[in-house]
Order: sequence, then C-alpha cells, then structure tokens
Amino acid sequence: MEQAVRVRVSEKGRLVIPAQFREAMGIEPGDVVEMRLEENELRVATRAQRLREVRRRMKNILGPGRSLAEELIAERREAAGDE
Repeated sequence: MEQAVRVRVSEKGRLVIPAQFREAMGIEPGDVVEMRLEENELRVATRAQRLREVRRRMKNILGPGRSLAEELIAERREAAGDE
C-alpha cells in the first residue's frame, strides 16, 4: 500500500499519523512506535513490524530449516552434560 498525505508540523514539532495509516499499521492509542531516519526520509514502524523484518532477514541469512534458538539450546545442553 503506497499512499501519501500532507500533514502539518505543529509549533512543538508534532505530527499526527492519519487514521487510515494507523489502522493499516495496527497502531493503537498508547502504542510505542520506532522512528528512524533513512536516506533523509522519516520511517515509522511498530515493534511487531520491526521484529517481523528482523526474522525475515535472519531467515534469509540462515537458510531454511535452521534455528539459532535450537542451536543455542543444543549447545547449552551439551555444555551442561560436560560438567
């Protein structure tokens, strides 16, 4: 979904995220969002969106069928067995 709207920056530097954007992103009152500046553009994401992106990137790096969590658990069990 690519949409663009114009919003006015308040005297205190505040922006209002339009309702249709909040709904599309699943942002509820009181939610915390992450803001970052990329290539001179302001990007806004929810924590859940950022986690999904990190997981997607890790899956691409690790390849199919590999789980770092399972590997860590196996290493810990092996280390515990050596004690």
